[in-house]
Amino acid sequence: MKTWLEDRGILPAYGGGVIIGITLCFFGAATNTMAGWLYAICGTTIAVLILSIILPRRSLLPLKVRRLAIVPVSAGDDLSISLEIENTSNQPINLLEVTDMLPIVLNQPKITPIEAIAPKSCHRLTYYLPTSKRGIYHWQEVQLRTAAPLGLFWCRRCQQAAAKALVYPQILPLQQCPLIDSLGQEMEQKLENNRYYQRASQGLTRNLRQYRQGDSTRLIHWKTSARLGEFQIRELEVLTGGQEVIICLDTLCDWQEDSFERAIIAAASLYFYAHRRQLNVKLWTGETGLIQGERVILETLAGIEAKARQKNANLPNLPLIWLTSNFNSIEQLTPGSRWLFFLAADSGESPSPLIRQFSGLAIEAETSLQQQLQKPPR
Repeated sequence: MKTWLEDRGILPAYGGGVIIGITLCFFGAATNTMAGWLYAICGTTIAVLILSIILPRRSLLPLKVRRLAIVPVSAGDDLSISLEIENTSNQPINLLEVTDMLPIVLNQPKITPIEAIAPKSCHRLTYYLPTSKRGIYHWQEVQLRTAAPLGLFWCRRCQQAAAKALVYPQILPLQQCPLIDSLGQEMEQKLENNRYYQRASQGLTRNLRQYRQGDSTRLIHWKTSARLGEFQIRELEVLTGGQEVIICLDTLCDWQEDSFERAIIAAASLYFYAHRRQLNVKLWTGETGLIQGERVILETLAGIEAKARQKNANLPNLPLIWLTSNFNSIEQLTPGSRWLFFLAADSGESPSPLIRQFSGLAIEAETSLQQQLQKPPR
């Protein structure tokens, strides 16, 4: 009832309630005594009350709200949220209260007072919102509320200002990741055994370096070696880039919430580590299939949920990095794949003999995820 009244500009403030009570008393006294001066006081207070109802509503009409784009952040950082409130009238707007109706999962509605907005001008309102969990957050409304100029009645109006806030999963600064490095080394060895790679002389050279014991003589760059007087070896582009790494997130198994969030952080951290290693890294989920690109992957990981709808059930027929909490899902992996098995807190589980057929890591809930991802696989 209170909200209904306020949205229609007739919710009395404390002072307004007092004035209404005094007016009724004066009106009763005037009726009993038939004194003209009491009727005059009643008329004056009634006029003040009518103005107090009309003016707050009129002061909100010329206001327009625009929302600026929200820059995505990682979990743990602060979102910067900006609103522009434009006064299109020729009169200043005073004593305004702006409420950004944030979703409950993100925070409580943000209330900001504004002392004055000059005529024909914009007031930019910026505030910072702490984040603790990844997600894609949407909200629509901004509420404008005022009791100016007399402060006797509150008036509130809602304006649409759609917002979309992206909170990406935390990205761990991995100094090394043997799980990915070993996968890249296996791919590199296969490329070295390829006859075309051994004989390649055009289009694949990245740079030159001095000869080291064990280097193939087929990779010697003879012209440069003759000019410098020592052997120079061609480093080919395929040795440092182009290997395909596919990070797969199992969304169909029974995840505990904490384990699933750690898996999301691990997937994002592995992606950026592989990207820094100049590997051709992609992400696969049952809902999206294979996707590539920093922004697309981060947005996917921000919004993905366990038990998501499965649209692409078939895994790529390539070596994978499989993130799961289900023992049995290891059976579908192709030879050369890696795994990350996320143990539930206080579960006491250990990798089964099946998992031991592949290299990987059992991720414990009580140990630092960053430290575990930098350990060699077993």
